[in-house]
Amino acid sequence: MLDQAQRILKDVFGYDAFRGNQGAIIEQVAGGGDALVLMPTGGGKSLCYQVPALLRDGLAVVVSPLIALMDDQVATLDELGVAAVALNSTLSADEQREIAERIRRNEIKLLYLAPERLVQPRMLAFLQRLQIALFAIDEAHCVSQWGHDFRPEYLQLGQLAELFPGVPRIALTATADMRTREEIVQRLHLEHAERFLSSFDRPNIFYRIVPKEQPRKQLLGFLAERRGDAGIVYCMSRKKVDDLAAFLTEQGFPALPYHAGLPNELRAYHQKRFLNEEGLIMVATIAFGMGIDKPNVRFVAHLDLPKSLEAYYQETGRAGRDGLPADAWMAYGLQDVIFLKQMLNNSEGDERHKRIEQHKLDAMLALCEETRCRRQVLLAYFDEDLPQPCGHCDNCVDDVQTWDATEPARQALSAIYRSGQRYGVGHLVDILLGRDNDKVLGLGHQHLSVFGVGKSLAEGDWRSLFRQLVARGLVDVDLEGFGGLRLSDSCRPLLRGEVSLALRRDLKPQQAAKGQKSAASQLVRIEERDTWEALRALRRRLAEEHGVPPYVIFPDATLLEMLRSQPASLADMARVSGVGARKLERYGAAFLEVLQGTSEPARSPIDLRHELVTLARAGMTPAQIARQLDCSEKNVYALLAEAIGQQQLSLEQALDLPEDLLGEIQEAFLDGEGELPPVAEIAPQFATRVPEAVLYCVRAALQAEFEL
Repeated sequence: MLDQAQRILKDVFGYDAFRGNQGAIIEQVAGGGDALVLMPTGGGKSLCYQVPALLRDGLAVVVSPLIALMDDQVATLDELGVAAVALNSTLSADEQREIAERIRRNEIKLLYLAPERLVQPRMLAFLQRLQIALFAIDEAHCVSQWGHDFRPEYLQLGQLAELFPGVPRIALTATADMRTREEIVQRLHLEHAERFLSSFDRPNIFYRIVPKEQPRKQLLGFLAERRGDAGIVYCMSRKKVDDLAAFLTEQGFPALPYHAGLPNELRAYHQKRFLNEEGLIMVATIAFGMGIDKPNVRFVAHLDLPKSLEAYYQETGRAGRDGLPADAWMAYGLQDVIFLKQMLNNSEGDERHKRIEQHKLDAMLALCEETRCRRQVLLAYFDEDLPQPCGHCDNCVDDVQTWDATEPARQALSAIYRSGQRYGVGHLVDILLGRDNDKVLGLGHQHLSVFGVGKSLAEGDWRSLFRQLVARGLVDVDLEGFGGLRLSDSCRPLLRGEVSLALRRDLKPQQAAKGQKSAASQLVRIEERDTWEALRALRRRLAEEHGVPPYVIFPDATLLEMLRSQPASLADMARVSGVGARKLERYGAAFLEVLQGTSEPARSPIDLRHELVTLARAGMTPAQIARQLDCSEKNVYALLAEAIGQQQLSLEQALDLPEDLLGEIQEAFLDGEGELPPVAEIAPQFATRVPEAVLYCVRAALQAEFEL
């Protein structure tokens, strides 16, 4: 069966090999078994049910919560020559009848439905008269009543188990903690389903979080390196979305607003433009996103704090679905915290629910103020261990420092207490800096013992300190009052001198800017730009002719591989990842023409090694480098070993190995006298733990040491 699946993967979808758990999931479902699939955004979830749908007899029914997502998938499958339709409220009665007839005549392979339509008795009765290949329930976390995307109609999907016994069901989601996973299993009756949990890690995304100072100016600084890239900017309120979209457009960045307050037609039009045009920025509330399958979103920026790590992970996960470099950037400040706490305080729900939401907000704040690797902290929240810092987030590249804030923190706490636990940060900073303005004098606060004791710190440092005290729960926000600060019970040990306090030192904007260069700008070298733009122009023209988004013709990753491999014939083009038989026939000759008209000489091995060394020093893994340079991982490891041997790279820059494992490998090489043994001699004892290619790199490093 896996052989048949591989043929479908290549012939229909144009890919040479399955990624991660895809092969095992497809075998499970194609063989008639149920599956719960947790796979990060961009991990290739849709192939997990599309390939079994083509392997099994009958109609595959896909449950999807959004019309935009259904239309996108149907357009993509249509381009691949697969018969797929979506039944939704945008169709007329005649169109719906015609689709029903085509289904009865077995002309359709995949049917996309919204959950509320599927569970209608009439629809269920219609499906019971057909041969059903499988049910795929996408965005399955919508079944969770604790989740932020809860859809009540998902709760009724459990009845599929009884109404269609023997038909395999696959539930898929990109974000589900342990509690949500158990809820999916229980409510959808998937107790006997095999579970496939992929890593949550999105290694191609660079994470950066900065303290909010002048948010618009900071955002413009971030966007300056990203002109021409598609991106999403999230804001908390509708007004902010409208104002910011207008501001960005004035500044020369084409931006569209999206929120629930806009008319449905305008929202749909903006979404369509975002999907179909290159380089647009969508400024949106969280109403925008689920089901947006645009693979070449190069950045997601947050101008306000998300209320949970689940929301942050899901929203940032809309960047870089094609596996190419992408950025997740956020500016956050104390006002965000106060606003979210007020929202939580005023929300409906019992105390238990509010406690859970508060816990989620605390985890989000902890990530913002974290000094360790952000990716390690984010993955740990989802019960996943990343043994070493990632080297691909702001904390890793900026070498964030802490400072002993014990005494200033006590002064800040004392200022809150002595002024009556009712004033905001601005007034408290005025007291600590000894400013005798009207408000301070009017309240008599110039007579407080803490007046003027904080002159050794700048105003920005005090504001950072107060923000971190709130984030750590040492200070509460008085939500009944007007956002004034008050002491919490947990600050007592600090006030009594029983503990010390180290806080994060905020980087100055110019220091943080060194990591601001767009990851996406590294995709195409200067000498390749003309060819790249010509390929994109052809793709855009074909997309307009066929009435589909450009990425449905070919995603950026496929264009990039064409650019790098320079296919000279249709046979060469067929080997490019993402070029299946149907697309080769439709578009192969046109793209070959562009490439041959502007082709450039192949890179020399020296050029290739220079690029590889640069990427490795920038923190890319061998797998990422292989994708970037369009060569095999085996080739990458061989070049890494060569670069290490010639001391152009250190072993640490080239590989990310746990210290104890590296020590074991080095000992195995050194466990003898004289010359280092060949790799083949020690490879068997590490066969299940590291690829053999890694051993060549370690040996090259040891050899280089001996030659010093």
